[in-house]
Amino acid sequence: MEALVPIITQIITGIIGGQAVGAAVKQVAMSQLPKILSGAIGGVAGGSLLGGLMSDPSTADAMGGLLGDAVGGAGGGAILTAIVGTVMNQMKK
Repeated sequence: MEALVPIITQIITGIIGGQAVGAAVKQVAMSQLPKILSGAIGGVAGGSLLGGLMSDPSTADAMGGLLGDAVGGAGGGAILTAIVGTVMNQMKK
C-alpha cells in the first residue's frame, strides 16, 4: 500500500493539471478522454521525476516526497496535456 500512495497522488494531480490546462487554453481544446489520459500519464512521469528529486532517502519525511509527487503530478499532467492538445489540433488542420 505504501508504494501505491505516490502513484495514486501523481495520477489524481496529473488529471487535475490536465483539466486545468484544457479549460484555460482553448488551443488545446479536446475531449475528456485524451485530457484524462494525458494528464494521468504526464502526472506519473512528472511526479516520479520531481518526487524523486524532493524526497531525501536519509530521512523518513514522507511529506516532502508526497508534496513532490503532487506538484510534479500537476505540472507533468498540465505539460503533457498541452503538448497532446497542440499536436491533435495541428493534425486537424
